[in-house]
Amino acid sequence: MTFVQIIEYETNHADELDAVFEQWMKVTEGKRTVLHEMHAQDRDKPTHYVDIVEFPSYQKAMENSQLPETQQVADQARALCVGEPRFVNLEVKREKIKQR
Repeated sequence: MTFVQIIEYETNHADELDAVFEQWMKVTEGKRTVLHEMHAQDRDKPTHYVDIVEFPSYQKAMENSQLPETQQVADQARALCVGEPRFVNLEVKREKIKQR
């Protein structure tokens, strides 16, 4: 069953965080289990961000979380955030495909 993690955080270092995430993408090529990721900025509060990350399953998300590279990027990201990120862990119960 698909698993989605929502990560909500505040930062004044958006460009530095982007560089950290881009580096993570490079070093986890072929290892990471992420299917899809969306990075969004709050239009009403520009320091507020939400990342929506999709995995094939909770188990695959946990595998991804245990990668040393993921642990390292999490530490770097926390250092660039105001306060602790908020994580919401969701089991997808239903998906509908929207026609474009």
